This record gives sequence, structure tokens and C-alpha cells, in this order.
Amino acid sequence: MNRQVGRTFSLPVLLIAAACARHPQPQQLTIAAAADLNFALGDLSREFQKTHPRLDVRVAYGSSGNFYSQIRNGAPFDLFLSADVEYPRKLAQEGLAAADSLFVYGAGRLVVWVPAQSRLDPATALRDPSLAHVAIANPQHAPYGRAAEGALRSMGVYDGIRKKLVLGENIAQTLQFVQSGAADAGLVALSLAIAPPVRNQGRYWEIPLDAYPKLEQGGVILKDSAAAREFRSWLLAPAGRAILKQYGFYLPGP
Repeated sequence: MNRQVGRTFSLPVLLIAAACARHPQPQQLTIAAAADLNFALGDLSREFQKTHPRLDVRVAYGSSGNFYSQIRNGAPFDLFLSADVEYPRKLAQEGLAAADSLFVYGAGRLVVWVPAQSRLDPATALRDPSLAHVAIANPQHAPYGRAAEGALRSMGVYDGIRKKLVLGENIAQTLQFVQSGAADAGLVALSLAIAPPVRNQGRYWEIPLDAYPKLEQGGVILKDSAAAREFRSWLLAPAGRAILKQYGFYLPGP
């Protein structure tokens, strides 16, 4: 008599397998993002996932220059959102990004920020003799740091406060230095100064746009996928642009 040997499954196991087939695991989308997007991208991601519930968006924040170096060395991100479009442009030129995926999503703005309890006026703080320490992002790898240095030179105050500068690894850490008292004032991103968790903690003065190099911000798809393309399209669509505008970014033309 022939005996058929096979595997048998209990009903609960079969039900679990069927449930997994009906509900596949969310697809993960990893984004390397400039630190000035710290709050804006949180809102952007949450709104995006309302219409894309099967996508799990994970974001790492830092300085754009450091991310550029990490990506060139093989860091496994799907998307790169930079505070300087030149970094993603270089990646595209070097063949490290998906073809025709380079885009500009906005222009950042720079402000002088002081804590709410400070006696300093942010509009005149950089010339105040009582100013002991000023925080800026590190110009060597942070676009906002280069813009801040340019602004200080343009306003004619760089030589007077050069020895007072405290350098943050990125623009978010720069703000933290002022919040913690390690600096009396800081040159930070408007998108951070007006974010809900920060707006009541301090006061700011917007530095004129012609005082520093334009902070044209852009991105690129590193690993081409439908998910990455969908996020890029959503970011540039009216819903995404409205959130960026809410956080103070100047928007490129349609």
C-alpha cells in the first residue's frame, strides 16, 4: 500500500497564513533629510501615509554635506532631501541616483533667533556688546552654516563676532545650542523657528534674502522604486507644497 507523506497544518496556522497574505508587510521608504526639515517632514510624512498606508516612511536628519559623503560611501537611503540642491545634483552626475529624478522643492530662509526670556532684540543682537556666544551650523558641511557665514560678512559683523561663534553639527543642533543656553543667539532656519514646538520658546528676526547665498533646496531618488517616485510626486503636488509653505519655505514655480 502506498502511503503519502506530507505536511499537515492546523486550522489556526492556515488562518494566520491567509491573514498575512491579505495584509502584506508595509514597504519601508528611508529618507536622508536636511535638519531644517525636522518638523516639516514629520507633517509631510504623516499626511503622505494617510493616502499610502502600506508605506512606512523612516527619516534620518542631519547635515546635507555629511549625508552626501555617507551616500557616496554606500549609505542605504531611498531618497535624499538636501538643504543645497548641489549635493543631489552631484550624486546624479556621479551616477549614484535614479535618472531624471533630481528636483527642487523649495528655498530656505535664515533668521536670528533668541530665547523668549532673553533681553536681546534679535534684530540687533549681533551688534549687542553683551553678546557672548553665537551659534551657527558648521559651514564646512552644512548649507545653512555657509549661508550664516555669508550673512555675517554681508552685514559687516563677522570680524567682530568670529571668536564668539559656536558651531553646530547641523542647523537643528545649532538651535539646540541656543535653547540650552550654550549660545545667546543663533542663526537658524526659519522652518525651525516657526515650528509649533519652538515658536513660543523664542523670538526671531528674518535676515534679508539678499544678505546670504540662496538656499535652494532639492532632492534626488537614490533607489528607484514606485514608492520613492510617489513620495517625490506628492511632495511637489499642492498638498506637499502647502505644508512646505506653512513652514516658511519659498516655493519654486509649478
